[in-house]
Amino acid sequence: MSLLQRVVVSVTAALILAVLSADAVAEVDRNCLGCLCEASTGCNFTTQCQETYYGAYFCGPYHISWAYWDEAGRPVLPRDNPANLGAFEHCATDRYCSEKIVKQYMNKFGKDCDGDGVVSCRDYVRIHKLGKTSCAAPLPPGRFTAQFEECAARLAVF
Repeated sequence: MSLLQRVVVSVTAALILAVLSADAVAEVDRNCLGCLCEASTGCNFTTQCQETYYGAYFCGPYHISWAYWDEAGRPVLPRDNPANLGAFEHCATDRYCSEKIVKQYMNKFGKDCDGDGVVSCRDYVRIHKLGKTSCAAPLPPGRFTAQFEECAARLAVF
């Protein structure tokens, strides 16, 4: 391959990488995770699984559903298997594993929900609370939204 061909290939590869990176979703940062956790359960790491109403089964400090865990790729604790009975509950109630669920979900479904041109913590919170297909709606008034807004103001999370 000639020098010119190598340069053309390198420049083309760099341009393709730049285009792909432009649409990449930023990693959910620690402060955003903290505010999401505070809004979900007051960041209560002892929150167990509960059926809040018929068919609504949520677990852990982030109040994660089985479907959310499934769509996030079914992360599990070390030495566990996603097919094992209780794998979801064990991961969702563990501080670090539940954070992994949220991060993987947002890496997969993160998008600009509020139309400001930036994928931010406010988008992640909407996705978490309203779902990946309904996140264009505003957060509903109530404890979740108030807790998130208070935390976001305190930690300058946007």
